[in-house]
Amino acid sequence: MWRDSFRLQIFCLLMAVLAIVVLVHNFFQLEHLDDDTVSGSNWITENNVQHSLSQTTKTTRKPYCGYKQQILSKREQAEQESLLAAIWWPKPSDGKIAFVQSTDPAHSDFVIVKPRAFFKVGDQLEVLVRMKDFQGKPKQYGGDYLQARIHSPLLKAGATGRIVDCRNGLYKVFFTLLWPGEVKVSVSLVHPSEAIQVLLRLREERPDRVYFKSSFKSGRYSETTECNVCLPGDLPVCNFTDLYTGEPWFCYKPRKLPCASRISHAKGGYQKGLLTQEESLFFQSNVNIKRPILSSGPDSVIVKPKAFTDSSSMDRAEDPTVSPSGYYYEDQWRSRTHWIHHFNKSDDITKCLQGKVIHLFGDSTIRQWFEYLTAFVPDLVEFNLGSPKNVGPFMSVDQKHNILLKFRCHGPPIRFSTVFSSELRYIANELNGIVGGRNTVIAITIWSHFSTFPVEVYIRRLRNIRRSIIQLLDRSPKTLIIIRTANVQELGPEVSLFNSDWYSFQLDSVMRKMFSGIAVHFVDAWEMSLAHYLPHNLHPEEVIVKNQIDAFLSYVCPLQT
Repeated sequence: MWRDSFRLQIFCLLMAVLAIVVLVHNFFQLEHLDDDTVSGSNWITENNVQHSLSQTTKTTRKPYCGYKQQILSKREQAEQESLLAAIWWPKPSDGKIAFVQSTDPAHSDFVIVKPRAFFKVGDQLEVLVRMKDFQGKPKQYGGDYLQARIHSPLLKAGATGRIVDCRNGLYKVFFTLLWPGEVKVSVSLVHPSEAIQVLLRLREERPDRVYFKSSFKSGRYSETTECNVCLPGDLPVCNFTDLYTGEPWFCYKPRKLPCASRISHAKGGYQKGLLTQEESLFFQSNVNIKRPILSSGPDSVIVKPKAFTDSSSMDRAEDPTVSPSGYYYEDQWRSRTHWIHHFNKSDDITKCLQGKVIHLFGDSTIRQWFEYLTAFVPDLVEFNLGSPKNVGPFMSVDQKHNILLKFRCHGPPIRFSTVFSSELRYIANELNGIVGGRNTVIAITIWSHFSTFPVEVYIRRLRNIRRSIIQLLDRSPKTLIIIRTANVQELGPEVSLFNSDWYSFQLDSVMRKMFSGIAVHFVDAWEMSLAHYLPHNLHPEEVIVKNQIDAFLSYVCPLQT
């Protein structure tokens, strides 16, 4: 019997040694991965099934990264194909188009269909946009990116329109008339269709046009190397792929230091010389970037009040896909999907947030929420965590009313100045560490820093976040989760190549589809920035942020109706 016991002890000891060897081997692989070892490592899919990365995803599209091919379950593959199909963009039938044959907003025009008709609140207004080239010839194909809104300057009222591309040089724009009075129509060409094709090429072929860097340090010696989702060439790399989400991130390996000596992440810069001379003509300020298209006739209509109906009853439609989602009136956002209470006094915000923990995850556009609330609510005092300015993490506390407000930026790619490596966190992992409950509020935005990458990179990030949200709501159903959408911004020739509204629009469309059908709420920052009279800005002015906060808090403390 003692022999059996001895054999059992020897067997257990051997298994323990084997486990240690495997663990050390895996750690070594993680730090010193090259092309071959990456292709043979494991991946966790949505169904928690491990797949070998050597099984490449079936796709006819050009791979965006030489280090890794994504492995998707059949369900994930079907969803991704559906999402990519949904954001497919029309393109010219001919390959190269001369600049003089490209869309010219100055020659193009729009007309209001039936401008003298009798309109009342709630009616639809149709506008026809006719695109022409620089020779004044009508365009025969679509693919231009337009933005449109109706507005009444004296009332500080505005709303966005729904644009339909007829793919023959004509566009229809549909507006819902939501307030009485004189209502003006504005249409702008953001990018001609020829510029969109350039943006498409850059997204697929040059995901490295924004590059990143990391510092490695040991004692007094330090090195800095380039980092990205994927890195070209055959140089040794450090693989910082997240172990839980599988989000890939690589840095070129320092010459003398180990990968484990990484101390920080930062934006490296923007690549130059991305366009040919002909392509650069499609990106000219005051020529074809965010230029107004004028009306060839009346550009406004008179709208009468809707008889026997309180116009406010239109403000809350049950359908969450209603378009537009809301409108401005007297500089206040009126949502058509939920009741909004305007928190004009700091005491109202304090009362709403009392006893709650609020987590803000994302980029600098949701950091604006942290800054607004901390500045507006006197008892909410920022606690100095010693974090770099504008980077975070940040935390504000109201001890008297038991309020905790936190901000943390999302994981790479993130174009912030220096972020400590220890503070690089993925939203999905952070959500997994939150208990949740009726006093937990979570707001998320993630879009701007993904605009230079193929859409698959963004889909994967959202898939991980969505999985963590579903798990959080499963264990704590009363947790409140709000998604802040993307917003429009000022564009010039250079910014357009990295952060065009068209890129943001595509990502925002993907995000809305991926989060539809689950128990999250949306603050439509896109329409709130596009419908407003103020100039477009990546970081909207305070009046717009205030309206975003009102929409956000109205989910936290809904009006009793």
